[in-house]
Amino acid sequence: MSSETAVNRQTNTKSSAKWKKLKSFFKMYKLETFMILPLIVYMFYFTLTPIINTVTMSFKDDDTGAWTLGNYQEIFTNINFTSALFNTLFITIVGIVLQIGFALIIALLLNQEFKGKGFFRTLMLVPMGVPTLVSGVTLLFIFGQTGYFNELLFRLGVVDTQPFWLGGGIDTLFVIIFADMWKVLPLTVLLLLAGLQSISKDVYEASSIDGASSWQTFWSITLPLLKPSITMAVILRAIDSFRIFELPLVMAGKSAPVLSTFSYEAFRHSNYGISGAAATILLGIIVLFIIAYLFIVERKNLKEVK
Repeated sequence: MSSETAVNRQTNTKSSAKWKKLKSFFKMYKLETFMILPLIVYMFYFTLTPIINTVTMSFKDDDTGAWTLGNYQEIFTNINFTSALFNTLFITIVGIVLQIGFALIIALLLNQEFKGKGFFRTLMLVPMGVPTLVSGVTLLFIFGQTGYFNELLFRLGVVDTQPFWLGGGIDTLFVIIFADMWKVLPLTVLLLLAGLQSISKDVYEASSIDGASSWQTFWSITLPLLKPSITMAVILRAIDSFRIFELPLVMAGKSAPVLSTFSYEAFRHSNYGISGAAATILLGIIVLFIIAYLFIVERKNLKEVK
């Protein structure tokens, strides 16, 4: 028997063993496989396939279909793209700082015992139930040129005219940050509140016996023990903020583009390569944050389990 035949027979034996093991697995978990199959099919056709097509599209010339890096070269010289990139980063960074600050204050208040606590907790969750497009249209009535906000400022004597808050620039970005914060603040509050309630009361009792002030207790006990919840909230919100789409589109349109609306507009005007390149860059940023989440949070969880 030649050595080649022996190698082939060994390979066939290994393949047969793997096939039997796979059959045994599917036989053992037949129901589970059947139940999870629709999700796998959905993810493959409606998530994975469009992502692969988008990335492929970003490396192809719209006219000739040839492989090229021209779309990326063109996009970085496009002032609208650099503006969209800046706006996305600004909304994400400033929005997260403000959201974590306000959410922490609300979570600390809701962690106290007071009358009507259940009512305020329920009230806080209301924005989560409002569709994002409805939120955007509602906030247009507030921050529009003839909206309630300008009316309030006029009656207080702060302004004599009607400022246009949604005409672009930093003002518009802060309005979008406010709208996004109003919509998603309940989620951040819930994450931090869960973290606060997981802190043992014994720690606070020991701190009280030692004579620590409220500020010392917060700074030396609450904040360090809340760090995992804050980290999780920051990363989850960062991933979500980078994907912001409906609010900037409804409230500001082209006045304050972000990466997702830039990609959408390029696609709408049949610039598929440019649209794909912008979407791929956005995907890359989100993937970086997912890796950061896995590296910072999940690795720590694994260490704690071990």
